[in-house]
Amino acid sequence: MSIGATPPRVDAIAKVTGAAEYPADRAPADALVARTVFTDRPHARLLRLDTSAAERVPGVVAVFTGADVPVNEYGLTLFDQPVFISVDHTGRSSVPADVSRWEADHLALVVAETTEAAEIGAAAIDAEWQDLPIVADIDEALAEGATLVHPENGLPTNAYQNYRIRKGDMAAGWAEAAVVIESIYELPHQEHAFLQPEAGLGYIDEQGRVTVEVAGQWTHEDQEQIAHALDLPVDKVRVVYPAIGGAFGGREDMSFQIVLALAAMRLTERGERRPVAARWSREESIVGHHKRHRGRIRARWGASGDGRIVAVQSEAWLDAGAYNYTTNKVLGNCHLGQAGPYEVPNAHIDSHGVYTNAVPGGAFRGFGGPQAAFAAECQMNKLAEALGLDPVDMRLRNSLRDGSIGITQTPMPDGVTLPEVIDRCAQEAALDRPLSQPAPFSPFATLPPAADELASGRGFACAFKNVGFSFGFPERCEARIVLHGEPDDDAPEWAELFHAGAEVGQGSHTALLQMTADATGLPLERVEGRFSDTSSSGDSGSASASRLTFMAGNSILGAAEEADKAWRNGDRPGVGKFRYVPPPTEPLDPETGVCVPNFSYGYVAQTVEVTVDRGTGHIVVDRVVSTHDVGKAINPALIVGQIEGGIVQAHGYALSERLRVDGARVRNPRLSTYLIPGIGDIPREIKSVVLELADPRGPWGARGMAEMPFMTYAPAVIAAVHDATGVWFDTFPLTPDRVLAALAATT
Repeated sequence: MSIGATPPRVDAIAKVTGAAEYPADRAPADALVARTVFTDRPHARLLRLDTSAAERVPGVVAVFTGADVPVNEYGLTLFDQPVFISVDHTGRSSVPADVSRWEADHLALVVAETTEAAEIGAAAIDAEWQDLPIVADIDEALAEGATLVHPENGLPTNAYQNYRIRKGDMAAGWAEAAVVIESIYELPHQEHAFLQPEAGLGYIDEQGRVTVEVAGQWTHEDQEQIAHALDLPVDKVRVVYPAIGGAFGGREDMSFQIVLALAAMRLTERGERRPVAARWSREESIVGHHKRHRGRIRARWGASGDGRIVAVQSEAWLDAGAYNYTTNKVLGNCHLGQAGPYEVPNAHIDSHGVYTNAVPGGAFRGFGGPQAAFAAECQMNKLAEALGLDPVDMRLRNSLRDGSIGITQTPMPDGVTLPEVIDRCAQEAALDRPLSQPAPFSPFATLPPAADELASGRGFACAFKNVGFSFGFPERCEARIVLHGEPDDDAPEWAELFHAGAEVGQGSHTALLQMTADATGLPLERVEGRFSDTSSSGDSGSASASRLTFMAGNSILGAAEEADKAWRNGDRPGVGKFRYVPPPTEPLDPETGVCVPNFSYGYVAQTVEVTVDRGTGHIVVDRVVSTHDVGKAINPALIVGQIEGGIVQAHGYALSERLRVDGARVRNPRLSTYLIPGIGDIPREIKSVVLELADPRGPWGARGMAEMPFMTYAPAVIAAVHDATGVWFDTFPLTPDRVLAALAATT
């Protein structure tokens, strides 16, 4: 059968030969060209906007502004962002549209015959601004008398989203503590740096639908956002995903979806039916889309003499930037993770989302989990050191397991396998043996290693991560399977799967076809996929939250059963539709945090071995052992690819990727100065350990895992560097200058 096999990816040949078409490749020869104009004002009121000079530029076809948008607002969970900053908006909007709150707010869209004409037109737009006080970061946002980024909310503070957990008796917990560790952790931004910068194509299709071909993560959410802003029925909007060059959460929010749909609609009203194409440069991409949230976590943990956690007091602040995007969801995940994957009897946890004028924070692999895991796992390692305990043994004493009551005071979903994951990671990493000496290195290719400056260390961390959406969100996933054959055939000859799940580079379409083949009993080569088009597929939900395999697999099982019933009833073809709805979750109680937050989790443990050059501050990661319970490996090679890719991405987060955001502006919007790891920078060895301990609710027992490799890497690296140097780092990335300064301060 197909489950557990590793067939070639269905998109492999097209991608390696260059035949695959990404959004930027979809523009026909006669397409018009659109150029997005950013406000370039972190905080200012628009007093006057004159587009007449731009409209007179030869080759410019149209200039669209807020005056052209029927409902000048959007937002995945809150309508708090204008489509265009505008002074003459006559449509509906729940947010004042005349204030730019971010340097990449959109001012206009210039549509022209050529790229050159579009750029000249964009430069000719004349805007007059009244600058407003810039709220640059969390400290300025929370200062007494701070300027409010969104005064229309009616709140007296920029901290607009707040969560609480109150569990147990804190006084009793502190009284029981033999050791208390208190730390403040500073958490950095991270740029998604996906291979394909934003691009799209807008047109009216043959059915008269406003159509956008774009790279995203949830076709039906994009469709709803477009329909809302254009004040259209949802069925009058179509969203199609061509090949997608990476996402990592960075394509959950809008880029070209609404503005290209608007251009296509308005141009058609003027009698112009040519499609409109647009793309961003890498610099525009880095400036113009959200980032992993920067933030701060103040953590105070207490443990008894035998290594049991007895009290956790923690408070987090995440910089939402100028707009909510998915901050309320990211914050919830961070909130849940601040006590770690442990049984904690007494806890006070507070979390806050804070508006500033900086680049918005949004979803990024783990969405809030890595920030929380960094604080929790660093606290755990510091407690173990203070108590003289082995960090693995201490985790096993406190680990969540089946029957555990979680931090929100409800039982964990069945299938908690963290103890097994921790134990297997320790075995595979041979933690019972001394650390072997790695090959020496020099940070300078022309100089030999300075052996007396090299120090080695090893660190450990573990984590859990929700599978699927949380806190009462109405989860669902739809699939349709069509069985084909001759009227007299006893069994179908081939099948079609219609599914909207996004293929963002992770191999999801291959896995979905494998599951369809297994569910229908057909060979994989007799199953065809029709993907990511709102006109042919039901709502799949997002390719995020480690949910797609779990949710899509269950929807496919249901659709295959319905299609089989239809076939056995004599229908040719046999059609089966199914909408999978998992067990419900609950929102956090506003006072106590009591709730059922999730229906499934994934579990990870990692060991990291490093060598530090104390003379230069350079760090080499020699070995990573990354251990995961995936429930069931639908495609083992894809899982290993996700583990290795997640570790490399986390490596950049931990060691090199320093996004400089000062004065609410991104100061290094190029890959020459924002340093993602190259092939010579990544860990020397990655050992992927895959466990298959079935999730009771997962399809074939599978549970999501794509975000898990990221969760634990930064705290494991920090622990390894501490083991090598004796220095704890409470912030990162550990660039050589930061490491060298800290080492110098301790000598």
